[in-house]
Amino acid sequence: MTDLDLPRIQGFVVRGYAFAVAGYLFLRIDDVDRAAAWISEITEDVQTAATWSVKPDSGVNLAFTYAGLRRLELPDACLAGFPEEFRQGMAARAELLGDTGDSAPSNWEGGLGTDQIHVLVMISAKHREALDAHDKRLRDALARNGGLSVIYDDIGTALPQAKEHFGYTDGFAQPSIEGSGVRSLPGQGAVTKDGGWRPIRAGEFILGYADEEGVLPAAPPASELACNGSYLVYRKLYQDVAKFRARLTESARLYPGGEELLAAKIVGRWRDGTPLELSPGAQDPTIVADEDRNNASRYSADPDGLRCPIGAHVRRVNPRDSLPFDGQLVNRHRLIRRGIPYGPVLPPGAPDDGKDRGVIFITLQASIARQFEFVQSQWLGAGNTFGLGDDQDVMLGPQDQEDPATAKKMTVPGEPPFFLGPLERVVTVKGGEYFFVPGINGLQFLAAAAGGGAA
Repeated sequence: MTDLDLPRIQGFVVRGYAFAVAGYLFLRIDDVDRAAAWISEITEDVQTAATWSVKPDSGVNLAFTYAGLRRLELPDACLAGFPEEFRQGMAARAELLGDTGDSAPSNWEGGLGTDQIHVLVMISAKHREALDAHDKRLRDALARNGGLSVIYDDIGTALPQAKEHFGYTDGFAQPSIEGSGVRSLPGQGAVTKDGGWRPIRAGEFILGYADEEGVLPAAPPASELACNGSYLVYRKLYQDVAKFRARLTESARLYPGGEELLAAKIVGRWRDGTPLELSPGAQDPTIVADEDRNNASRYSADPDGLRCPIGAHVRRVNPRDSLPFDGQLVNRHRLIRRGIPYGPVLPPGAPDDGKDRGVIFITLQASIARQFEFVQSQWLGAGNTFGLGDDQDVMLGPQDQEDPATAKKMTVPGEPPFFLGPLERVVTVKGGEYFFVPGINGLQFLAAAAGGGAA
């Protein structure tokens, strides 16, 4: 059994805080020595994974881009030890990720995707007043220090009933992590041969611990920097709610099951979160309320996707035990999801109001390439792996809006099957970055090593 060093792991890596609001400050390092002093100071306030006796009103966590680590003048051996995709950054990986057209990095906001973003400061808070107070303390400290500048900021706010802007209840399918101290619920981990579930090995998400292959994940050579760290993917995703609703309503006119069933088929869950695999005919609030059942879906008994389509969003991002996969392959591509909605709700039936809304989408993993990039490009952006040809995920597939001849579809199995399409982009990338999340030991290493202060 893995024994995680929880007091030296940043808290949000291991467990979701379930706070109501979050703030994101994107910093540029202007002076290395002053930045090192600031890192040393703020490390004392970083929320760790150690169990708290009383939930705080707010907490802060830190992450660094490769440009930021380079700006801190870390030893060459450390910098060279980071994986290529992290060193290149998200913008350079745009074609692989399907970030083209309106989602292209040239359209991103706030300096995201450039070498001007060095540090991400994340503030999580119970309410807006606590967020504003913590934000002010941070900005005052930055002003006093003088070594870093805020070049962009953003705020996310949880929506009522844990909904996201398209109207689905979210947050069920988080992987359980071995040694986290958090109860492992059915459906969160890996399927076992006896039909049960076990937690995912910690090394799939946190450096310095054994992964599903029984080995330590690749990491920079300085163990003080790498151990207890993780990689963070940040994406600001605009959701075109009016277009999604109109597309769903129009398509449902031809779908015999009606609009709500088609909405469930697209995602793999009913709007209230009921898994289609467990209740294919209707929402079931008793399942949703039961944490031992609301994520305990399996797909091996539904190989043709008649209950939950093979191309449904939740089945794409976590195929579980569905063929042609074996559990080991799926386990190597799991993602911890964090993040929060942003922007005001568009009332039901209302026309597009032109306001910005969507989700601050965050994943945590030990390998950006094997986990996030693989899932985004192969499981969401294509269908061949699932025997679906070039079908794409309705939500996050890189739909081509410019050429109808190459527009994609989703197949809903049935007698006969229903083809949803041509798909149009309903989620647009507004910006993103790849970050490294050091452990507390890693933050201490950065403070000491910045400017060549450590060998």
